[in-house]
Amino acid sequence: MKIGIVGIGLIGASLGWDFRQLGHQVIGIGRQQATCDLAEREGICDRASGDLASLKDTEIVFICTPIAAIVPTVELLVPHLQPETIVTDAGSVKAAIVDRATGLWANFVGGHPMAGNSQSGIAAFEKGLFADRPYVLTPIPETAPVALERVAELVRSLDCIIHYATPAQHDLAVAWISHLPMIVSASLIGACLDEADPQILDFAKKFASTGFRDTSRVGGGNPEMGMMMAEYNRDALLRSLYQYRDRLDSIIDSIESKKWTKIKDLLSTNQAVRPDFLNIEDD
Repeated sequence: MKIGIVGIGLIGASLGWDFRQLGHQVIGIGRQQATCDLAEREGICDRASGDLASLKDTEIVFICTPIAAIVPTVELLVPHLQPETIVTDAGSVKAAIVDRATGLWANFVGGHPMAGNSQSGIAAFEKGLFADRPYVLTPIPETAPVALERVAELVRSLDCIIHYATPAQHDLAVAWISHLPMIVSASLIGACLDEADPQILDFAKKFASTGFRDTSRVGGGNPEMGMMMAEYNRDALLRSLYQYRDRLDSIIDSIESKKWTKIKDLLSTNQAVRPDFLNIEDD
């Protein structure tokens, strides 16, 4: 199969590498020539350039750009594709994308590979990144069944775990497990910086270890990506933030009122259910 990938960053490059190992031909599109050269040199793409016209004979195109660029990229692609070409994306927000993109291209299928790391760019790509990880497809009534099945078949070959959800369901769920943690993590770092005593702040920086590292990781990531998550999934994120704030207020009240048993019960519940969110038996 001839596969196009627009955006040769972490996700796009990882897809390209894996698809090539499965025998597919991969044509990459990147903004910078240095990225395109590296993609060819590392075996991520058979060919890579900034020319969208090079995708004219592709069977499926994956758009792996930042969220804000996905729909504009579909618009730019339309003049270059064959009518039967399937277009899908890898964006972490779906409601703001799927309806509009499907209106531009009938064979559009919304998708979101739930995989990645704390880095970005082509240099961060990982071989086998998607194996045993969720891959969400978000069809709407207008989604072409044949296009949906072909995308599902292709991504299933990556050994990922396919899930189907509406765009709205996807965005509400992802708000809880991705976008809310990003904002909470960013708030943690910001709260630390609000410490008025410079010596205490200096000690905090020197004492910080695994707990702070793990909790602050997503809040210290790519600022542009975090901003787009907040902008394009605003309603779902606010919904989760309001509920999180209620939980936080309840915890503050318990500590102020010295309700230690209530705190212990909360932590015990968290200890018991956390593996359900991580697909692990023990941590």
